[in-house]
Amino acid sequence: MEHFTVQSLHLSSDTRKLNAIIDTARQGHRLSREEALALADCQDLPALATAAEALTLEGFGRIVTYSRKVFIPLTQLCRDVCHYCTFAQAPRELASPYLSPEEVLAIARAGATAGCKEALFTLGDKPELRYGAARRALDEMGYASTLDYLEAMARLVFEETGLLPHLNPGIMSAEEMARLRKVSFSMGIMLESASPRLCEKGMPHHGSPDKDPAVRLACLRTAGELAVPFTSGILIGIGETRAERIESLLALRDLNDEFGHIQEVIIQNFRAKPDTKMADAPEPSLDEHLWTLAVARLIFGSAMSLQAPPNLQRDGLAALVGAGVNDWGGVSPVTPDHVNPEAPWPHLVELAAETTAAGRHLAERLALAPAHALQAARWVDAALMPALLARIDIFGRARTDSWHAGAGHPMPVHAAAWVDPERPIAPHPEIAAIIDKARAGADLSEAEIVALFDSEGDDFRAVLRAADQLRAEVVGDGVSFVVNRNINYTNICSYRCNFCAFAKGRATPELRGPAYRLDPAQVADIAEEAWNKGATEVCMQGGIHPEYTGHTYREIIEAVKARVPDMHLHAFSPLEIHQGASTLGMGLHDYLRMLKEAGLSTLPGTAAEILDDEVRAIICHDKLSTQEWLEVVRAAHEVGIKTTATIMYGHVDRAEHWARHLLHIRNLQKETGGFTEFVPLAFVHMEAPMGRRGKSRAGPTLKESLLMHAVARLALHPLIPNIQTSWVKMGGQGAALCLQAGANDLGGVLMYESITRSAGGTHGQELSAQALEKLARSIGRRPWRRTTLYQKFMESMNRVA
Repeated sequence: MEHFTVQSLHLSSDTRKLNAIIDTARQGHRLSREEALALADCQDLPALATAAEALTLEGFGRIVTYSRKVFIPLTQLCRDVCHYCTFAQAPRELASPYLSPEEVLAIARAGATAGCKEALFTLGDKPELRYGAARRALDEMGYASTLDYLEAMARLVFEETGLLPHLNPGIMSAEEMARLRKVSFSMGIMLESASPRLCEKGMPHHGSPDKDPAVRLACLRTAGELAVPFTSGILIGIGETRAERIESLLALRDLNDEFGHIQEVIIQNFRAKPDTKMADAPEPSLDEHLWTLAVARLIFGSAMSLQAPPNLQRDGLAALVGAGVNDWGGVSPVTPDHVNPEAPWPHLVELAAETTAAGRHLAERLALAPAHALQAARWVDAALMPALLARIDIFGRARTDSWHAGAGHPMPVHAAAWVDPERPIAPHPEIAAIIDKARAGADLSEAEIVALFDSEGDDFRAVLRAADQLRAEVVGDGVSFVVNRNINYTNICSYRCNFCAFAKGRATPELRGPAYRLDPAQVADIAEEAWNKGATEVCMQGGIHPEYTGHTYREIIEAVKARVPDMHLHAFSPLEIHQGASTLGMGLHDYLRMLKEAGLSTLPGTAAEILDDEVRAIICHDKLSTQEWLEVVRAAHEVGIKTTATIMYGHVDRAEHWARHLLHIRNLQKETGGFTEFVPLAFVHMEAPMGRRGKSRAGPTLKESLLMHAVARLALHPLIPNIQTSWVKMGGQGAALCLQAGANDLGGVLMYESITRSAGGTHGQELSAQALEKLARSIGRRPWRRTTLYQKFMESMNRVA
């Protein structure tokens, strides 16, 4: 009995130690080498998995990604002789040592037709060093090595099909890797194991020089030195111990700590294959796979992308998710898994359903993991950057439709289902709780707002529906608009905003027409013409002309008021106000009072772009800072001038920037109550300077645009009741969708719109009042004409706005 008690106490001490290590990792602390290795003795899979899942949710939310790809087996010849591999073949078993360029392109084109975005090149290690047939084939094609041929084929596929190459070339020298970096978006090499023991005689890597752990780790180090985003991982069940698996994971962690280049770690389970030396070797159990995944998550923490191939554990997908998986890797609708041909890929519809059943949402990514895609300038060759940026969304994942703001593209056929009020939905309790908090008028945190922007599936539809319901409760079923006219009195500007295609300055003269400057009398002529056509508002803004002073803006106001005294003057961005005040040496309050006395009615809350200086430093480095913009608008409110608030989104921004912007607007509205409406303005990329240079994303996705309107409705409730959608940016169909996702206002008829048109927008420069009314009625809503300050327009008011 005494012996039993001592043993029990000893076991209890070990358990307490392991539980403490698990808790340390769960709290986000880095495990030491000793702590990580101690987990080799942990048998408590539920405790490991619980901590691993919590970390995964912390780092990736409820999103599980995959890459829709096509596999191109450039050559199945290999100089290595791994004793579990059926991918590598002898020359006599192949019709040709290498796929021909025509065969490569045929596979790639089939993939592109099927909606793939990635071309994964798989091949054996340096077969020309072993096989004369490989050397002769390369000679005949005019290439010095397999990697030279790979470089040419990757370039060919990218140029001919647009698929983004991911390369698994095996061991490379620094010079070879540098060349391949210019034609690929990422590369990969499985470490498999860091244990030299597996290279000994009788072990699976004996006779395979490229499987020497030191060689593979050196290759991975070279990738880090060259800033090549790399996929790596371990293969479990080939004779290694649990401690050796942990050693392998620690080796990968050490490299990533130094360079940050390991974009994902694969935990792959060995599958025994006929006609190999390991045909009768036992395969690791599902529990063994789960144990390794959970330990990997604890070692790497919440930020590392952990992958498990879904075709190798078809009955265990939910369990894999619960043990730390956030990515399924490449899944092809066209080609088999050439390494594991006995295990077909799950159909993508099935994979999505099983992922949903596991409490997650399936989302498509590209060849570059999302976290690295968001920092693409560090990881991708400059010549390839435009292609990547054109294909990613706000979270660095794949754009999944062809819609672009301002481009006139038709709506995706599935978009109507997003706003179907009759469709049953079951949002996750966390999203439902955030929605309830917003509807109660409470302040949301930055993280909560980001979570709304990152919603997928039923969560996404729930956000749109809640915003629409809140809109109905707050402002009813009416859709408002104003009859107005845009007057852009000059396109000459001394600022160099990277998103602006309207301003003239150092830009080449053939772009966007000639430079111009209207004098105050010409502006008044246009305002009078607009009045005669029924407008109650003119929205006047222009470039920051180097010769303009604060008096210039006053003179414009006075000229228009002298001609049309009852016209509402909605004029001058906060940047123009700041510039005007500074040229006269006046304080903001005094200058705004001067303009108000001259006849200024309200200010457009433009020049806000994104109210975060990290973004502003990239897109408008010489413009107002976030605080300067807020100071101008605060001053306007304090002297009795109402303003709108805008956001220009979808370029180099991220969801946290959107959240911060909304919080700035909400906090200022709490303080002053001076905002009349919030206006999301989707970035139109086609002719924007940073769009033309491939330095930005291709505008927001349609989903992001709907979320911007919906989340704004929720995050700004109840302080700002009016959410406007821009038909110029969204088009008629897009605006109709936004009106079913929280928006209640269509802005104005505009009569003449030039800023979006300059950026390549195709939705026109004017939409009549009748067309706006028809748009509202098309979704069962009641249109009504308003004044600038959201009063009902009545002819008996003598059109005073």
